[in-house]
Amino acid sequence: MRSILYIGNNENFKSDYGFNSNLIDKIEQKNNGLLAYDFLHKATYLPHIVFCENTTSGIEASQLFKLLRSNKKFDHIVFILLNGKLTKKEAINFIKNGIDEVIEKPFKLKTLSPRLEFLISYRSLSKKERRSSRIKSAYKLGVVKRVFDIIVAIVALVLISPVLLLTIIAIKIESKGPLFYASKRVGTGYQIFNFYKFRSMHINADEKLKDIKNLNQYVSNEPQKIDKECPDCSLTQLCSPILFVDGKKICENHYLRLKKVEDEGTFIKISDDPRVTNVGKFIRNTSIDELPQLINVLKGDMSIVGNRPLPLYEAELLTSDNWAERFMAPAGITGLWQVEKRGGGEMSEEERKLLDNKYAKQHSFFYDIKLILKTIPALLQSENV
Repeated sequence: MRSILYIGNNENFKSDYGFNSNLIDKIEQKNNGLLAYDFLHKATYLPHIVFCENTTSGIEASQLFKLLRSNKKFDHIVFILLNGKLTKKEAINFIKNGIDEVIEKPFKLKTLSPRLEFLISYRSLSKKERRSSRIKSAYKLGVVKRVFDIIVAIVALVLISPVLLLTIIAIKIESKGPLFYASKRVGTGYQIFNFYKFRSMHINADEKLKDIKNLNQYVSNEPQKIDKECPDCSLTQLCSPILFVDGKKICENHYLRLKKVEDEGTFIKISDDPRVTNVGKFIRNTSIDELPQLINVLKGDMSIVGNRPLPLYEAELLTSDNWAERFMAPAGITGLWQVEKRGGGEMSEEERKLLDNKYAKQHSFFYDIKLILKTIPALLQSENV
């Protein structure tokens, strides 16, 4: 059984986030950082986890965290920051400064249990053990993955050189313009780089995008209108638990409705895009247009396997902290969502987000090999992703 300390003024904290006796043994609540710090110094037992609102009073969450980490007595405690108003950049900075996790509200304890158990086990190690474990695993994975990427990229470029030559000739014959298309993409750790593809569209295609936005598969044909007030709540009965977002009360169900509408349209995918050339359609359906990304791999911008690097206009719209994790994984030519969803029809933003985050949590060298083996049959399907 686990014990926690919650720092904040949400009186419904336990019920809102699913903290029940089956998962948690003891729960203490303090309304501000000063009371929490005093409690921890006097407590006969220490909690396994501290959940702290980022808007807590008394002592700011960042200062309270520093105070706890400066005392060896509290070093084993997992410190979780509950995000109500933080920007994506601020949340990442907290992680970089040592806070164990930043969780966006609303959440359910049951879905976080595996992550919390890992953090509890990790913090139970000594500082030397934690440092050694982290450095060894990161270094080993990074070196092995980089060597593998370079070898695969060089071998692949040699083997497919006839295909590259024929593609170059076909592009030149059909339409005027450069052979390659380079766009700015956001990859691992939000790093921006030039992303290479064979040109599959007529020149100035980006300028025509605004004229065909109605064809975007990720946007509903009919604009959604959501009232500020929840239609399911009445004066006497609420349809779901109450949340405090930006200092205002809102029920959980309506918060999720508003967030879905706000986030809609982040990704762009157009079926039968009129900007695509005839050669472009063929090289897209066969993924030949992706082959110049092997140059990105040799340069170190990308890996063979990873989450797809995003265009700037997409990355700038991903302000939810739920997305931050996908940028912590390697950027790659192929990845989990390409393999699992290719040929499977339309993909929602939520599906893509879940698959990107799943890869970020699970990626390893052998997991990459498994995805590469699955990529080959996926390439034979006609659906372009």
